[in-house]
Amino acid sequence: MKTTFLLGAALLISLTACEEDFIGRDPVYSIDSENYFNTPPDYENALIAAYDLLQPTYLNVLLGEIASDNTLAGGESANDVIGFQQVDDMIHTPVNDQVGNIWDWMFAGVNRATFILEFQDKIDFDGKAQIIAEARFLRAYYNFELVKWFGPIPIKPEARFALGDENSIPRSPVSEVYALIESDLMAAIPDLAATAPQVGRVPKAAAQALLGKAYLYQENYTSAAQVLQEVIQSGNYMLEEDFDGIFEPAGENGPGSIFEVQYSDAEGAGFGCLQCSEGNIAVGFNGIRNYSGPVFDGGFSFNVPVQEAYDAFEPGDSRRDVSILDIEAWADETGATYGTGYEHTGYYNRKYIARKGDTNIGDQNLTNPNNYRAIRYADVLLMAAEALNATGNDEQAREYLNMVRRRAFGDEDHDISASGDALRDFILAERRLELVGEGHRFFDLVRTGRAAAEIDGFTAGKNEVFPVPFEEIQFSGGNWEQNPNY
Repeated sequence: MKTTFLLGAALLISLTACEEDFIGRDPVYSIDSENYFNTPPDYENALIAAYDLLQPTYLNVLLGEIASDNTLAGGESANDVIGFQQVDDMIHTPVNDQVGNIWDWMFAGVNRATFILEFQDKIDFDGKAQIIAEARFLRAYYNFELVKWFGPIPIKPEARFALGDENSIPRSPVSEVYALIESDLMAAIPDLAATAPQVGRVPKAAAQALLGKAYLYQENYTSAAQVLQEVIQSGNYMLEEDFDGIFEPAGENGPGSIFEVQYSDAEGAGFGCLQCSEGNIAVGFNGIRNYSGPVFDGGFSFNVPVQEAYDAFEPGDSRRDVSILDIEAWADETGATYGTGYEHTGYYNRKYIARKGDTNIGDQNLTNPNNYRAIRYADVLLMAAEALNATGNDEQAREYLNMVRRRAFGDEDHDISASGDALRDFILAERRLELVGEGHRFFDLVRTGRAAAEIDGFTAGKNEVFPVPFEEIQFSGGNWEQNPNY
C-alpha cells in the first residue's frame, strides 16, 4: 500500500452551508471559493486536489496508444467501448465519450491548479513558493495534454473558468497555449526543489523536462536541447541498469523516473466514476482476458500490441519481452491459460498489465496500484538527442541515443554511427522501441509528419488533432469552431 502525497486525494473545493441551518448567525457561516485559502493547510489541500486529476490521465495514455500504429483497440467485441474502437479505426467524431472525457478531465485539472494561482497572494507562509510552483507545473501539464489532443483551446491565465466563459473566451491559437505552458514552467522551475518534498510531488527536473518537450513539439530545437541537457547534466538521474525492473512494483519512483503519476489499490472504484479511482484503470483494461496463471492478474484485453510492433525490436534487444508479452509463449512456459478477445494478436502491453499481490479493493480491474512513469530519463535522453541532431550536434546526439541502446543490448556493438537525417530516423525509431506502451507514439508520429504514412485510416489535415466534443461546441453558441474536417 502506498502512503504518498496523493492518497485520499478527494477535496470538495466549494462548500456552502444552507442558511436555514444557521438561522440567527450573523454573518451566515459559509466556506466557499472566495473565502478559502486562509491557512497553509488550505493551500496544501487544494494542491492535493490539483494533483488528483493526474490519475484520470490513464485514459490519455491508453487512448493515445490505441490511436497509434502500436496497438489495436481489442476488448470483447467490436462494440466494446465504442469510443476506443472508433479512435483505433480513425473514424471518431465529435460525439465520442472517451475523447470527451479527456477534454473534461484535463480542463478540471486546469481549473483546480488555477484556483490556487488565483489566490496565491492571499496569505504568506513558509513553503508557499513550492506549492505555487507545483500548481504552475500541473496547469502546464494539463494544458500540454489538451493542446496535444485538441490543438487550439480556451485559456484563462489569471482566474478559473466560470459559467459563461465559453460564450466569450475564444480558443487560443496553439502558439498562445504553448506560451502559457512555457510561462508557467519557467516561473515554476526556480522554486521547485531538486528532490521533491514527498514521493509523487514535482521535482525541478520534471518542469525542465516538460518545458523541453513543449519546445520540441514546436520545433524550437535550440531551446529544447538546452533545457533537456540541464536535466541530464544535473546528475540526479540515471538509466536503471536492468530495463526489466522499471515497470515492476519495486521499480516505481526509481533513479530513472523523473515524474510518476502515483496510483494505489487502497480505495475501491466503480464504472460510475472512473475518474474517481485511485487505481490505474488502464492496467485492468490492458489485462489478459480470462487469465489464470502466475505473475499476472486478468483484465479486459484492450490495447493489444500488433505483430509489427513486436517485430520492430532487433534480436538481442532486452526491451522486447519486457515491453510486450507473447501470451502463447508465456502459456507454454508456465501452463497459464487465457481467453481471446476481439482483435486478439497474441500480445499484451506487459509494462502496464496487472501483477498479482495487489489488494484491488472493489473491482480489481479498476484499482491497480501500478504507477504511470510519465517522464523517464530515457525519454529525456532521446528528446535531447533529437533536438541536438536538429541543431547539428550529431556527436552528442549519438552519445545520448547510444546510452539508451547500450542498456537495451548490454554492449556497444549495437551503437549507431549515422549522421544527419539518417540519425534522426534512428532516434525516432528508438523512441518507439523504448517507449512502446507508454502513450507517446501517436503524438511523435503527428509532430514529425509521419502519422499518415504509419497509421491506418489517418487523414492528413484532420486527424492530427481530435474533435472538440459536440456539446462544447453547442454550449459555446458559435464562439468556438470545430477542428477542421470534423
